[in-house]
Amino acid sequence: MLYIIGLGLCDEKDITVRGLEAVKSSARVYLEAYTSILMVQKERLEAFYGKKLIPADRDMVETESDEILRNADKEDVAFLVVGDPFGATTHIDIVLRARADKIPVRIIHNASIMNAVGACGLQLYNFGQSVSLVFFTETWKPDSFYDRINENSGLGLHTLVLLDIKVKEQSEENLARGRKIYEPPRYMSVPQAVSQLLEIESLRNEKVLSPSTTLGIALSRVGGDDNSQRIVCGTLEELSQQPTEVFGEPLHSLVIVGNRLHHLEVNFAQEYAVNKETWRQVASKAYGCALE
Repeated sequence: MLYIIGLGLCDEKDITVRGLEAVKSSARVYLEAYTSILMVQKERLEAFYGKKLIPADRDMVETESDEILRNADKEDVAFLVVGDPFGATTHIDIVLRARADKIPVRIIHNASIMNAVGACGLQLYNFGQSVSLVFFTETWKPDSFYDRINENSGLGLHTLVLLDIKVKEQSEENLARGRKIYEPPRYMSVPQAVSQLLEIESLRNEKVLSPSTTLGIALSRVGGDDNSQRIVCGTLEELSQQPTEVFGEPLHSLVIVGNRLHHLEVNFAQEYAVNKETWRQVASKAYGCALE
């Protein structure tokens, strides 16, 4: 059996009982290490699970999946994913490859940012399409996310924006020369994300995002303890002006608040607002939310 196991959001204890049993039964255990990060070191996972973990970077998962699937039709193999197994679309590919090789697959789900985003007080059924925001370069500034935010906005729905993570990435020069030299890890911060969002707004000028009247909610380390989890609310302008450390350690996510905003959502989230009065004023005037 190939087990694809969600680890949850925080530390070694977030794995489910079913997931832990599958890990302990496995001959080999791979830790997917490029679509997200846990808040603890691999050694703590190994100590808790009682198993040696094999790091699986993008190259291994995308080009050496045969090694991961080796003998999985004869013995248990576990593939560990931070969050939920299907929180990142890349993991569908390894399921399809296993099916093609007639290897049984079992998915063991867990919490991910896709549902834990409700910690900010916004109601999950008021979310539309989620989008990813990548690091811009001088020559590459993809803006397809803007259309998705626009579509969500037209329906009054919130948009979860997943911010880029660069782990074991090569520079263009090293990639072109075939040199296995990797750049230091980078994680997009909320201020940088807001800057890029507003840059595309200025180019597209479709009035989807406004610095002073679009509300955003920043989240980091969701599921962690009170010292690590951070939620910060405000207008995009207010969020862009906050020091990066206000948002806590990576990974960061950002919610663009839709105008189908319930007063209970406003009241819950205002606890985390940069300026509570501004938060309520914008929610009331720009969003037409009848506050109680």
